[in-house]
Amino acid sequence: MKILVTGGAGYVGSNLIKYLKGNTNATITSLDNYFTGKEANHIKGVKYIADCTWKINELPKQDIVYHFGEYSRVVPSFKDVEYLMTSNLWGTSRVLEQCKKWNAKLIYSASSSKFGGNENLSPYSWVKAKMVELIKNYAEWYGLKYEVCYFYNVYGKNHMSEGDYATVIGIFEKQYKEGKALTIVGDGKQTRQFTHIDDIVNALDKVRMKDSNKEWYLSSDVDYKIIDVAKMFTDNIKFIPKRKGERYKAISIKNDTKEVLNWKIKNNLKDYINGRK
Repeated sequence: MKILVTGGAGYVGSNLIKYLKGNTNATITSLDNYFTGKEANHIKGVKYIADCTWKINELPKQDIVYHFGEYSRVVPSFKDVEYLMTSNLWGTSRVLEQCKKWNAKLIYSASSSKFGGNENLSPYSWVKAKMVELIKNYAEWYGLKYEVCYFYNVYGKNHMSEGDYATVIGIFEKQYKEGKALTIVGDGKQTRQFTHIDDIVNALDKVRMKDSNKEWYLSSDVDYKIIDVAKMFTDNIKFIPKRKGERYKAISIKNDTKEVLNWKIKNNLKDYINGRK
């Protein structure tokens, strides 16, 4: 079996590759432009190609494509629209075309940012929602085999902790270790769900073995107010202005994901934070 992971040097992609190397005999290739990916995330025995997703047509035939190689942040998307469109619209269209030619199954990382509000809230949310529409259309038009996976604030060891692509937990963790006040956007009452990276990659492997053309919601189903998450670290908190495009409430879609995949959440956010303090 041949598996391609776009964005394979990034956070989710590299952790997935590590899991697959330890649990399958697949030949694994990573296609990554290293916009956020790092060579430090490379796994021994994997072929790494440093290029953009629209070069996927130059690769040998693959059986499964995990497509994570997209622009993936809400707030910065307002200033990075051209790159967002190039990466997500053009790049993902190329991935779909190649999956069609290879008769490969696509496993796509969708965004939960469209839930709990308006999918037009930001350029990023809009594009990600449209890509899911396009994937479903390819299934109708060409018989594309796909699985769509929605992530909910993935956290864990080595997550990004600074810059535009930093995660909430990563930012808090870094600020706490540096003795700084934890910065909370708005009043801190906005809610989010968080899913540990180990639980995510376990679910992604289970999804690989399904042939369902289905949407999977990879969430812990636990709502946390951001201010409560910050207080798990410290009471040293400061509030900063709201940012354009951010949702107030995250919504986890209730369906049969856990039952059908036989997937159980093994990691708890509070336990993780206590272990990092």
